[in-house]
Amino acid sequence: MIKVGVLSLQGAVPEHVLAIRNALKMKNQEGEVLQVRDNSDLTEIDCLIIPGGESTTIGKLLKRFDMYEPIRDLASAGIPIMGTCAGCILMAKEGDLDVKRTRTELLGLMDMRVSRNSFGRQKESFESSLKIEGLDEEFPAVFIRGPIIEEVGRGCIPLAEIDGTKVMVKQDNLLALSFHPELSRDARVHRMFLDMVSKT
Repeated sequence: MIKVGVLSLQGAVPEHVLAIRNALKMKNQEGEVLQVRDNSDLTEIDCLIIPGGESTTIGKLLKRFDMYEPIRDLASAGIPIMGTCAGCILMAKEGDLDVKRTRTELLGLMDMRVSRNSFGRQKESFESSLKIEGLDEEFPAVFIRGPIIEEVGRGCIPLAEIDGTKVMVKQDNLLALSFHPELSRDARVHRMFLDMVSKT
């Protein structure tokens, strides 16, 4: 039985929990969703989701609970990790001036540079039908103060774009999204993530 961890320090945690449960049903797969709040929880999981929320706040809490290195160790061990919105920012190797100004420590897992809040403020949130590599039909992606993936290295593969701007990338066992797949009623992105777990 697969055990899916959702980092539960701040952000869209209940929505990811529900989306994973729906994805497990779609796959007809037995699984359990665990809310990860400390390092001991990290030892129990087969994969990890870092949710959207406020990247500076999540970063401070990761530091408070000394979770940076254990999460990096999971990534190095090949454990699949998906970061959405704020999670996408934290997974990057490099951030913009806003990331540096707020002194947000990045996990540095993926060979990419991100720019915070590049899709505008909260009131400028929007939904866009995205063509995602690996999905047959377009996905209803919800953007809320999402980051832009400005640049990627050779090992980081773009899976979706808006007007030439990368909003979803994959690097080995890692997946980063500028948008909030958990806020749509479509669990296909979470199912795609679970498929990555089954291949490890």
